[in-house]
Amino acid sequence: MFILQIEHAVPDYAGWKKAFDRDPVGRKKMGVKQFEIFQRSGDSNYVIINLWFESLVQAEEAVAHLRELWAGAGAKFILNPQLRILTRVEQQNLD
Repeated sequence: MFILQIEHAVPDYAGWKKAFDRDPVGRKKMGVKQFEIFQRSGDSNYVIINLWFESLVQAEEAVAHLRELWAGAGAKFILNPQLRILTRVEQQNLD
């Protein structure tokens, strides 16, 4: 699995979340299998999103789509985005 991890500040979490829920990039169509949203502790206007993909190519194509979105209408919801593609190499449950 490949994770496209995105982190950035938002001017207003509620407004950003509405835009995120409208899904302007078409996450399912891009191949996203699941996503997670995190906030920094004590800062609800800073988010980290993990988008899970089956292939590296899908994750790289998603980066291109997101950069297009952020260059246009999405710019008002996103402040200084950081992107990275991660590969999970190990997972353990420690129950």
